[in-house]
Amino acid sequence: MDKRDKIKILYTIPNFDTAGSGKVVYDLVKGLNKSLYEVELACSSNRGTFFKEMESLGVPIHIVDTTTAYRPYHTLLPRIDSIRKFIKKNKYDIVHSWHWSSDWTEALATRLAGAKWIYTKKAMSWGNRHWKIRSYLANFIITINEEMHHYFPYKKNQMLIPLGIDTDFYSSKHFAEKANNAEVFNIITVANLVPVKGIEVLIRAVKRLNDSSIRLVVLGDNTNEYGHYLTKLCNNLKMQNQVKFLGKKPDVRPYIAESDLYVIPTLNEGRKEGMPMALVEAMSMGIPVLGSNISGINYVLKDYKYLLFEAGNEKELVKSISKILKLSVEERLKLGNQLREYLKDNFNYAKFILEHEKLYQKLNSSYNSTNNY
Repeated sequence: MDKRDKIKILYTIPNFDTAGSGKVVYDLVKGLNKSLYEVELACSSNRGTFFKEMESLGVPIHIVDTTTAYRPYHTLLPRIDSIRKFIKKNKYDIVHSWHWSSDWTEALATRLAGAKWIYTKKAMSWGNRHWKIRSYLANFIITINEEMHHYFPYKKNQMLIPLGIDTDFYSSKHFAEKANNAEVFNIITVANLVPVKGIEVLIRAVKRLNDSSIRLVVLGDNTNEYGHYLTKLCNNLKMQNQVKFLGKKPDVRPYIAESDLYVIPTLNEGRKEGMPMALVEAMSMGIPVLGSNISGINYVLKDYKYLLFEAGNEKELVKSISKILKLSVEERLKLGNQLREYLKDNFNYAKFILEHEKLYQKLNSSYNSTNNY
């Protein structure tokens, strides 16, 4: 197929530094059929270690802002004209936004440029008028959990496409078999360390267990205010020997492979979770997991409700961890393998790619892109 016959897609994302979306976009770009799609990326900065990984795919990456401030409204159209010209000049057929915010300036610029604009709804934040404008301007909306569907009661042009994961990449087969040390039980959590992640709940639960064999590893940038708070909390609880903050790691797999349990203790407030990729990664690595019973997490674990605990409830988390502790090594291994197989069936990478390809083809054909708001 001639290059000009390919559907040209621009993926936009703030950066490849702060969240798991960068890896999802990476997998999506890597998996698309290159004979049918020509792909480019746009982000506002080249910071973050994962940016180098994106560059390794060999697709053009534009360091450019595709959003701008709404106000003052009377100067908005002239201010978005540079975005419109960028999209028009590069002849994109579809702009697919992975921005987490309610910004709609990119959508307006794309529509004015004559291209289709879609976005993936990543977080559970909703409510202000800007989200409604963004959704009105969208040719299509992709949701990543069942609860999100209800955010758009009048939008027919939407569908659920759960995030898929490359289970060949996230596999324990790449690492030496973990030594079964009965004297140490390793718990791990991986997060963009902000208060809504509820890491203090997990720390206090470990303290309540009063078990010196437990070790907790926290992966995530702990140099911010919340990270300092967590470090101070561990010092006050005299848990310096039990809790280790290892900072942000470009590849979490070796640390998950060495763990006996993954815990995601996100609170039931704020942005919460859309579909937590760190949880999915841990499941793909074949280890037992526990998660707070909130949107996103309970979607991933919908068939394993006994692995959920009430968000913010330390005592309930203690009980949940205790149940995993009581399992034999063989029982934990069996549970981990079950979670991995469940993941392969329900959050399949190949299906994730295929559903996006079908949507892009539909949008690029004689599809009626009239909004339904």
